Amino acid sequence: LWILGSSLFGAQLAAMLGLPFAFASHFAPDALMQALEIYRSRFQPSATLAAPHAMIGVGLFAADSQAEAARLFTSAQIQFTNLFRGAPGKLQPPRDSMDDYWTPGEAAGVNRALQYSVVGDHDSAAAQLADIITHTGADEVMLTAQIYDHQARLRSFEIGAEICRGLIKNAA
Repeated sequence: LWILGSSLFGAQLAAMLGLPFAFASHFAPDALMQALEIYRSRFQPSATLAAPHAMIGVGLFAADSQAEAARLFTSAQIQFTNLFRGAPGKLQPPRDSMDDYWTPGEAAGVNRALQYSVVGDHDSAAAQLADIITHTGADEVMLTAQIYDHQARLRSFEIGAEICRGLIKNAA
């Protein structure tokens, strides 16, 4: 049993109950670091768990090239832009550029909301994911992918699995 949260309440509850805590940082990053600090500092051991164990959500947009990964990422950027505009809807196909789709203010808001996203080829994505794990001290990551094309999404997860195997091997 895990507590999944996108606010400080979930961190407090997981700490109080001595349960593992997962934070939805892949779409609600603003309280991530504070939530992890609260969870870890207030954690009470339980029959379930002796020490805090935290997972974070990370958006994964990996492809065989940097350019393709950036293109795949635009579907998530469009979705969040539309959400900010009050017009949520289905995931849209990727675009070659977001420049003519969003305003600078929308771009700033979307980039903040998606700051825990990994976008790149294998090596770039691996470095980004390692940095996020180091920054947060996460014990686990939950990779998500708002990628329009099913085959591209599967390839992104294949690259993500390769990266995670490498991170585990390097940590051992």
